[in-house]
Amino acid sequence: MIRFLLRFVGFWLLAGGFVALIVDGTRSIAASALVFTSAGDAWFALAPASLERAEASGRAGFPTVWNGVLLPLLSLPAFLLLVVLGVMLLTLGRVRERSRFEVG
Repeated sequence: MIRFLLRFVGFWLLAGGFVALIVDGTRSIAASALVFTSAGDAWFALAPASLERAEASGRAGFPTVWNGVLLPLLSLPAFLLLVVLGVMLLTLGRVRERSRFEVG
C-alpha cells in the first residue's frame, strides 16, 4: 500500500514537473529568452497564505534550516524540483525484481 502511494504521488509530481516545463518553455518562446518559474513563485501563485505561514513558522522555529535548506530549494526552477521529487518517490516505491536464483 505504501509503495502504491509513493508511486502515485511520484507520478503526479513528475506530471506536474512536465507541465511546469511546458509552461516555462512557452513563456521562453514568447519572451525570446530563457524564462524559469521558481518553486517559491509557483507556490506563491497557487497558495500565498500557506507560503506565508510556512515562512513564519520556519523562521520562528528553525531559522537555520529555513535559510540554509528551504530558501535555496524554493529558488530552484519549479519543474526541476517537481521532477526530482517525483523521480525520488518513484524510486522509493518501485517494485523490487526478484532474482531467478533467490531462495525463498
